[in-house]
Amino acid sequence: MTLRVYQPADESAVVALWRACDLVRPWNDPHKDIARKLLVQPELFLVAENAAGIVGTAMAGYDGHRGWLYYLAVAPGAQRLALGRRLVAEVERLLLAMGCPKINLQVRNTNVGVISFYEKLGFTADASASLGKRLIPD
Repeated sequence: MTLRVYQPADESAVVALWRACDLVRPWNDPHKDIARKLLVQPELFLVAENAAGIVGTAMAGYDGHRGWLYYLAVAPGAQRLALGRRLVAEVERLLLAMGCPKINLQVRNTNVGVISFYEKLGFTADASASLGKRLIPD
């Protein structure tokens, strides 16, 4: 298993993985999300690859105040093999090297299995409400 920085040739495999992991929503065009990420800190967009191809992703960002983790995905057939833990650990390492003091992420509150996964990695629920406002419709 190799972790590496995303390359443009990975796009179709990455989007297929996100669809297989049920991460894609109608209001977020995954191709546009990738294009936007490549403009800002592309080194924080990681893929996990094995002989079968791309089996994991993690997209992160750091704004100088907080780090964020997005699009953590592991192919259904590769789950429960510590790949998600490995991707999160690498994101944490990269953000820490940038001086990032805290990492945030969002999980749909109905996704209890994923919440449990993150809790096992030391994440805790913050006492805050997540608000959003779309500036550019996809």
